Amino acid sequence: MVKFSNGMWWNRDGVHIDWAVEVVKPQVEKDSIRCVATSKHVNHRGDTLNTPTITIRTSSPAPHIALITASHWKSQTSTQQGPDYELFPDVDLNRIQATHADDIKTSLTDNQLSLRTSTISVQIDTRPSAFNIDVISHANRENPTSTTQSTSPDLLLTKLGWRSIGYVKENTTALNPSAALTNPDQGERWMTMQFQLSVGEKIYGLGERFGPFVKNGQAVEMWNEDAGTSSEKTYKNVPFLLSSRGYGIFVPDSGRVSFEVQSERTTRINIAVPSEKLSTYLIHGPTPKAILENYTLLTGRAALPPPWTFGLWLSTSFTTQYNEQTVNEFLEGMAKRDIGVGVFHFDCFWQKGFEWCDYEFDKEYFPDAVGQLRRLKEKGYKICVWLNPYIAQESSIFDEGAKNGYFIKKPDGSIWQIDYWQAGMGIIDFTNPDACTWYQSKLNKLIDMGVECFKTDFGERIPTGSTVYHNTNYSVEKMHNFYAYLYNKVTFEVLEKRLGKNKAVVFARSATAGCQRFPVHWGGDPMSTYEAMAETLRGGLSLGTSGFGYWAHDIGGFEGKPDPGLYKRWFAFGSLSSHSRLHGSGSYRVPWIIDPSGSSDTILRQFVSLKLSLMPYLYATAISTHQTGTPMMRPLFFEFPEDRNSWTIDEAYMLGENLYVAPVFSGSDADLVGSGGYSAAGSSFAPEDPTATKGDEKGSAGNEKASVQVYIPPGDWFSILTGEFFTGPSWSVQHHGYDSIPLLLRPGRAIALSAGAPTDSYFDERGVWKLRDLNETSGDERAWRGDGEWSARGAEYDFADKVTILVNASQPVDDVKVVIPDSRDEKLGQSAAEVRVYGNVEKGKIYAEVVIGEMKGEWRLVVVGKGLDSARSVVGQGKKLEA
Repeated sequence: MVKFSNGMWWNRDGVHIDWAVEVVKPQVEKDSIRCVATSKHVNHRGDTLNTPTITIRTSSPAPHIALITASHWKSQTSTQQGPDYELFPDVDLNRIQATHADDIKTSLTDNQLSLRTSTISVQIDTRPSAFNIDVISHANRENPTSTTQSTSPDLLLTKLGWRSIGYVKENTTALNPSAALTNPDQGERWMTMQFQLSVGEKIYGLGERFGPFVKNGQAVEMWNEDAGTSSEKTYKNVPFLLSSRGYGIFVPDSGRVSFEVQSERTTRINIAVPSEKLSTYLIHGPTPKAILENYTLLTGRAALPPPWTFGLWLSTSFTTQYNEQTVNEFLEGMAKRDIGVGVFHFDCFWQKGFEWCDYEFDKEYFPDAVGQLRRLKEKGYKICVWLNPYIAQESSIFDEGAKNGYFIKKPDGSIWQIDYWQAGMGIIDFTNPDACTWYQSKLNKLIDMGVECFKTDFGERIPTGSTVYHNTNYSVEKMHNFYAYLYNKVTFEVLEKRLGKNKAVVFARSATAGCQRFPVHWGGDPMSTYEAMAETLRGGLSLGTSGFGYWAHDIGGFEGKPDPGLYKRWFAFGSLSSHSRLHGSGSYRVPWIIDPSGSSDTILRQFVSLKLSLMPYLYATAISTHQTGTPMMRPLFFEFPEDRNSWTIDEAYMLGENLYVAPVFSGSDADLVGSGGYSAAGSSFAPEDPTATKGDEKGSAGNEKASVQVYIPPGDWFSILTGEFFTGPSWSVQHHGYDSIPLLLRPGRAIALSAGAPTDSYFDERGVWKLRDLNETSGDERAWRGDGEWSARGAEYDFADKVTILVNASQPVDDVKVVIPDSRDEKLGQSAAEVRVYGNVEKGKIYAEVVIGEMKGEWRLVVVGKGLDSARSVVGQGKKLEA
């Protein structure tokens, strides 16, 4: 964190700032404007001497985006070294700019230098001693944010006013001409821009941050750290913020960027970089969705994960003991309990201790790894293995990597090594193309064995001291954060090349801007407590607001062993996240070990089945995320920006456009005193005894209810799991057992579910989703056949088969489109069918009409409404149903 001031009037000791005071030499070009700003008022020719200047250039590289760059000295290493973010990676920028060129208007008057587009303008005041830059929206009437209501079509989004762009010198020789000649590099130098923060304006994003969701009042530094989830540090720093006023700011600097969000100056967002140049992209919305759509046009949108990734992932956990027998016992046990698992993950110890990574199965525990993976795949499981980019000195491939220059080096040419994590490990240098090819060759062998996914762990512990990269044009400071981008890109690309488009996925922890292109990301290492569960959600919402579309977390927490109550509550939350994984540190996460009572078995079966039933809706949402950049799990204000209350909610979220989810952060009302949900057993580096069968059974035997206060957005919302209606805007106190969670269908909307999923579910007379009891479930619906026959049950199935359209008709349904995604490999990302839903139950009926494609066999329309005595339900095979 960087603060240059000491209160409002003084600078911190040792700090001198050359502020932009007055514009001289304004220039207009066809598609950009440029000016030089002096650091003092120019009274006469003599003032042009010994006066530092700042050069400011403004352009609009794409619609709805303005770029402001301020630079001091232009030929310094800090301004010329990479790495730079890959911008506009998914589009034809030349075509966009050719179309956009006619929309850009530049002008110069006696008082103003201006660049204007149809949606955003940048206006620079050129009057003497009056430096100011206004950033103006020309689409204010489209801005629903309550803090920006105005009758004018133009709105000041933000500005750079008095003392807002400056060149900062700390403990330098700059003010001593003689010393500056002999010791010019002493001290630190920064560029800063300080944007106005308006009354009521709130700031979000800046990566996966686990503290307060609203960033006002926080000092945030872009520097990736392996620091867990309980501090201000994070694995995923993204120099992008989103404002409630209808704009976003992206800083295209991969190094250490400092944001003081109302934490240094209470009316400003102060941004600083240790460089001679600072650029900021001002991204117009005005809605949050539009801001993210434009931001992800700039930095790239997430690839579409394949459907199988949305099923349940089961892990070995970290330091636990396991072999093929253990794996089989876990998978068969899940199948016997009718808990669908689609993906099995081998964590670190699939490789031999002290030898990570050699990318080879430990022959002691997995003597027939090829055969084992084949047998798992024959049962339908997808396989994921853990890896990191660190190569231990004892690894069989260390010498090969060292000899060929594939590791980061020191200035003397030796390998940069360290004993933290793996003894004597080297770090793969992804700036070396040959090292990338070598690394990918190791992964190709695993893909040949049947591995479909790599958990790309770590990537944050990247050195900056005595560090030399193959690409000497890359700054070691900037590479600290950017390493995560190269690491995940190289890994993702080998999977995509081998498996095909829309079929590649990683499971990544570290990230920076642009890493959203390589999904999926998970939230790192939380404790096994309700508090950590809440901070995990804040981190996911923050990351989604930073442009990341798909996200997961360690259900039950990572460190420690969750008690049964926490385990069940977290699983409900995890199953209603975009991706769901059971994983821990030193404790197994299968339910019968966490909770011998059997209660957790039932809860997991229910919520896995619910998610699989929701796959037509969820995968349609995933496709939209891939196309637009709007995250699957999104803050309420993405859907209700006009509702001021929604901008403060961080304990609930929208899952897609139409489902509201509010995790329950306590086991039961009786647990609210004295229960933290945490057991030290199974904490990091202390593995659980695999023979243990008993655990803390507190809250495990029954279905105790907990009170949860949730904010209800406007309208009459339908609870899919209880059949109740809740009317907003209001705060509602609800009571939920472990088998329930606030899961509400938006008024006037419809979603698609499937009874053709590998579950045995149905809707009762109230329109409530139900799962048949295990003893009522037919053998065709189960993954366990008895006599040792068991198989995977994941999220891959025909989404157009046995579809149910569930409609909340508490208000008129106005031409709602319901997309049924195509689940065939060659058609991923496309629609199998589209259904138009419309009507008004108060005046007649609700209609569902297939307008594109077709359903397979019978499909059902279920209509619920606050004014209806019971749900209306009809089944048919034609193109149109009415109820």
